[in-house]
Amino acid sequence: MANVTLGRTGIVVEQNGFGALPIQRVGFEEAGKLLNRALDGGMNLIDTARAYSDSEEKIGRAIAHRRREYTLATKTGATTPEGFRHDLDTSLRLLKTDHIDIYQFHCAGQCYRPGDGTGIYECMLEAKRQGKILHIAATAHKIGIAEEMVDSGLYECMQFPFSYLAGERDIALVERCKRQDVGFIAMKGLSGGLINNSRAACAFIAQYANVAAIWGVQRDWELEEFLSYISNPPAMTADIRALIDHDRQELSGDFCRGCGYCMPCPQGIQINNCARMSQMIRRAPSADWLTPEWQERMLRIESCLRCGKCMKHCPYGLKIPDLLQKNLADYKRILAGEEKV
Repeated sequence: MANVTLGRTGIVVEQNGFGALPIQRVGFEEAGKLLNRALDGGMNLIDTARAYSDSEEKIGRAIAHRRREYTLATKTGATTPEGFRHDLDTSLRLLKTDHIDIYQFHCAGQCYRPGDGTGIYECMLEAKRQGKILHIAATAHKIGIAEEMVDSGLYECMQFPFSYLAGERDIALVERCKRQDVGFIAMKGLSGGLINNSRAACAFIAQYANVAAIWGVQRDWELEEFLSYISNPPAMTADIRALIDHDRQELSGDFCRGCGYCMPCPQGIQINNCARMSQMIRRAPSADWLTPEWQERMLRIESCLRCGKCMKHCPYGLKIPDLLQKNLADYKRILAGEEKV
């Protein structure tokens, strides 16, 4: 069992935590089983967000009676003091708790500071004085914003995408957090589903003693895989290193991580899957990707207006219309039998 201290928060958690975004997709009973099994198996970091529809409510119903057993992290996407207070009070009510351990600005588009005119950081300070939150934190997808937040000294914990596909600057952010005594929570450790070897993913994370990862699960067998790594941590073997090197070469360059911040599309294009279909259809081969329903979804790409709305919201600065067209052309070749997957 590997424990991680989340920087100057002083909070100690098991390195493998529970990401509660996917439990939106299952019922209350199934979510409750997963959450209780996660705690029973040794996970003690639960991460959710106000934006994750009924995720907070499911957590509150299922494990509020075990509140002392886990560190609770949630998020607000509010941009006004009124929205902030509403989100926080709603989260506390649904989670059935009197405090949130780590409260995060969700997908922060700037480094909020006292006196910046938004009043948002002041809301964090107010909530901390009231005891509603214990530690001020943020999540970010843009590396520059994450770096600024870490350097500001205003944030006790940073959540950022981190997997074995991470670049040098991402790895440097982890080291930056270590130097600044800022906790680091890794999201998207499976890179939106493009990484399909959980043992390799965990072996990579295990190399960083200051990183706690949250794994999004919605099925029993997925959870059991990650729980098994608590008692039997995977080592960075030569075979795993070779697999990582292969994946890094195959997935180098611009690719969609499937975060979904680009949506909704005015033309109804399911960008977060359509823009990475080439990778998904090869890395997770399934006849389901070729059904009439998915063919119809992919063909919607032809109606793209190139309005640029998606690009404005993409945390990774991708040229999404071009990426969609490339994936559609590749998909048509596969449908025509020019390539087998």
